[in-house]
Amino acid sequence: MKAVRYLIYTLLALALLAIIAVAVAVTVIDPNTYKPQIEKVVGDTTNLELDLAGDISWSFIPLGLELNNVEANLEGERLAALEQLVAQVDFWSLIAMSPRVNTFVLKGMDIRLEVNEQGNGNWTRIMPEPSGETGAPDKPAEPAQEPAQTADGSTPLNFNVDNVQIANARVHYNDRTTGQQVTLENFTLNAADITFGSAFPLDISFRVETAEPELTVDGSVSARLSVNQTLHEFSANSLEAAFDLTGEPFGGKTVTAEVSGSAAANTKNETASLQGLTASLANLTLKADLSVNGFGEQPKVAGSLSVQEFSLRELLKNLGMPAIETTDPKALNALAFSTDIGGAGGKPELQSLKLQLDDTNFQGSGSYDLTTSAIVFRLQGTRLNLDRYLPPAAQEGDAASHSEQQQTADSGSNGGTTPETDLLPLETLRTLLLDIDVGLNELIASNVTVTNLAAGLTAKDGLIRMDKLSGNLYKGSFKSTVTVDARQDNPQWKVTAGVTGVQTLPLLTDLAELTMLSGAANLNADVTTRGNRVSALRENARGEISFNLAEGEFRQMNLTRMACRGIAMANQENLTTSDWGTTTPFNDMRGTLKVDGNTLNNTSLVAALAGMKLEGTGTVDMARSLLDYQLGLRIVGEIHRAEACRVTKYVENVVIPVECRGNFTEDPATLCSFDGSRFRDTLKNMAANAAKAKANEEIDQAKKKAEEKLQEKLGDDVGEKVKDKLKGLFN
Repeated sequence: MKAVRYLIYTLLALALLAIIAVAVAVTVIDPNTYKPQIEKVVGDTTNLELDLAGDISWSFIPLGLELNNVEANLEGERLAALEQLVAQVDFWSLIAMSPRVNTFVLKGMDIRLEVNEQGNGNWTRIMPEPSGETGAPDKPAEPAQEPAQTADGSTPLNFNVDNVQIANARVHYNDRTTGQQVTLENFTLNAADITFGSAFPLDISFRVETAEPELTVDGSVSARLSVNQTLHEFSANSLEAAFDLTGEPFGGKTVTAEVSGSAAANTKNETASLQGLTASLANLTLKADLSVNGFGEQPKVAGSLSVQEFSLRELLKNLGMPAIETTDPKALNALAFSTDIGGAGGKPELQSLKLQLDDTNFQGSGSYDLTTSAIVFRLQGTRLNLDRYLPPAAQEGDAASHSEQQQTADSGSNGGTTPETDLLPLETLRTLLLDIDVGLNELIASNVTVTNLAAGLTAKDGLIRMDKLSGNLYKGSFKSTVTVDARQDNPQWKVTAGVTGVQTLPLLTDLAELTMLSGAANLNADVTTRGNRVSALRENARGEISFNLAEGEFRQMNLTRMACRGIAMANQENLTTSDWGTTTPFNDMRGTLKVDGNTLNNTSLVAALAGMKLEGTGTVDMARSLLDYQLGLRIVGEIHRAEACRVTKYVENVVIPVECRGNFTEDPATLCSFDGSRFRDTLKNMAANAAKAKANEEIDQAKKKAEEKLQEKLGDDVGEKVKDKLKGLFN
């Protein structure tokens, strides 16, 4: 017992001596006397000029050191400055042989970082360049004692701090190569009870200003952090962050962004998670619960992600951005997104995917392969009216102003035309690996309604194929395929399409307000082209389009009236009928269009009309929207009750010429008219028919008279055989 007692007395005596020694040292030693030596050491070992302008003072309980007004200059310019640095160690933790920092305070820190015109930062010049001289070889360093390790082989850190305070810190960054300037100021950090393995509170506030673009961010962050001794495991709970953003990107407005939730990561196990994360910007709010297993090339992601319903119009307004002008002012007021995330490692999948665009809802799934970059999507939507999202139609005054502005903008070095740009990013397309299927119950585009729309798109190594584009429209259906070979710089295009039973009148009316034609259309197209610009695609288009229209009519034109006009002229009479109507019914109009660049050549247009057969050839100039057709109305029967339009044997089977020329986007009634120049040939045919008929009539009359006279002279006694031979002679 006595030995233990003496040992305790000895330890207490040593502790008392240590306390006395520290107290004497703090009292007797003035650290300010060492300022010149400290400044000289810094100057000798670096390119910095250290100026310890303020006092250096000791404190005993708690044991600490305080520096004031420190400045470091580099090449005559200030690099860093510090108003005050306080470092205090808990004295009793020293006695217990477990040092613990009581307080660490940093006030008024000012750092200036600059990149010159050559792209070199001033901080790279703090240390002097090596002289290249070799001196005496250094003595081999004694092996350091290895610190203790944890069970998993990592080295623990013993870092226990009661309080850390950073106040009024400032960092200014200036890049002369880009003109960018960034300033971090009013930076404040407060942390207390910092101990590895235990959660401690952290509060940060700051202001950041940038010059390009002009932007100011006032931020504050608070959370309870936890870090284990091996720095493998991190967590942030009760995270609350707010940022006020003001400046050029937001039109001078102030926008608030907020983040809350919890996050954790374990670098050894390669796991991370976000729990209850909520991030908002103005009226846009994102929620996420995610976990990641594996930080390598095959991470496995699981959880959920959603964007709550928001108004895009309100968001743009809140962000100080220009509004999106749409035909429907109520469009873009309800957008939302949600999905579950799963899938195997390296292939995250979007499951139960839901998209909302106003009153249109999509459901489906998707996936992305991190190894191959393959994207797979399956989406099925309800009803989508694309016309709602088009820019509103310009008013008459606005249209004229826009036309003048466009002419001014187009008057450049290229002969007053805007230079064309490529349609497809070929290099990007060659890297795509896609498999996408999209469907819509109903789609309205350019005022055309399509139901049961289905579209499938695949892409691999620059070969893009839309092999399933189909749907129903206007009591009919369509199906087409489009292939684009982008493996070469001059991409090849191939389009095949089939249309069955589509009513042309409502389609043309809704599409382009054209009412010139009606009927059930059947069409087959096979067209190829090449190029990556619209003009090249038009010029290089080659192929064939065959069509037929059953039980239709030409509207706003009466071909019967044109035919009757020619017949009346042949009959040398005048038409008195005025009630002709404005349509011409037909049955089974068909033809073939040869595609030759911007020109469509129609070589075999035929149609069956009442008492007539329509025949003709012509061309369609798609670049200028022009028709140039020469038609013929072959008379095969009675076509009208008008007396002047009666079909005599002189008129039957002749062709009444009609020409159709002009812009087919304008009034259809002005396109087709009676072709008087070609009617001269028709009159010649009629005259020839009439002369032939008159000659035949005269011959028949002469034969009849000759037979009668012969009969009188021969009398009734001549046998029948003789009479038959005489008739054959006259014939």
